[in-house]
This record gives sequence, structure tokens and C-alpha cells, in this order.
Amino acid sequence: MAEVNQGGDLVETLLRQFDGVVPYRAVRATRGKTVRAEPVAALYEQGRVAHLGGLAALEEQMTMMTARGYEGRGSPDRVDALVWAITELILEPAANWRRPRVRRL
Repeated sequence: MAEVNQGGDLVETLLRQFDGVVPYRAVRATRGKTVRAEPVAALYEQGRVAHLGGLAALEEQMTMMTARGYEGRGSPDRVDALVWAITELILEPAANWRRPRVRRL
């Protein structure tokens, strides 16, 4: 998955050169990073997301995210990637889940 409004076309081209059948989905950011991160932050608050070791750079960026936006230097690229991943893996499947229905014969 890559944002097409942030070089995603280049990402797809590079991935296809490496592996022609690698799964790829283009996404377009239509809301700001802070708004996109709110549902993910709620999952952290509920204890539904946790990290293993080796994510110090990501966690440092996370500490600089505020309700006003990112207050660090550079781009919150790692946080943005995390938000897209958790949205794809947890939030979208939950939003598309349908209650089983009983069909009458």
C-alpha cells in the first residue's frame, strides 16, 4: 500500500520491478494525518495495540503527535505508515464486518 499523492506511483513501479506479483494497493489521503490517526490512537488507549522491540524511531515520532498535529522535525513518516497499516489490518475489516443473518426458507 502506498499513498499515490505522495509518490505512490513510483513505489508501485519499484515494487513491480522487484516482484511482479507483489500485492499492492494505492491509497489517497483525503484527511489530515491527525484526523486519520484518531481512531488508531483510540485502539492504543483501549490496549488493543502494543509494540515489540525495535521500534524506537517510530515511538519517538509518536510522542511528538498532538491534537494540533506533528510537533517534531521533518515528516512523521513512520507514524503515517503505522496509521495506514492499522487502518488496513484492524479498522477497515471491523467496519466492513456484517452481522450474520438467518435466511428464512
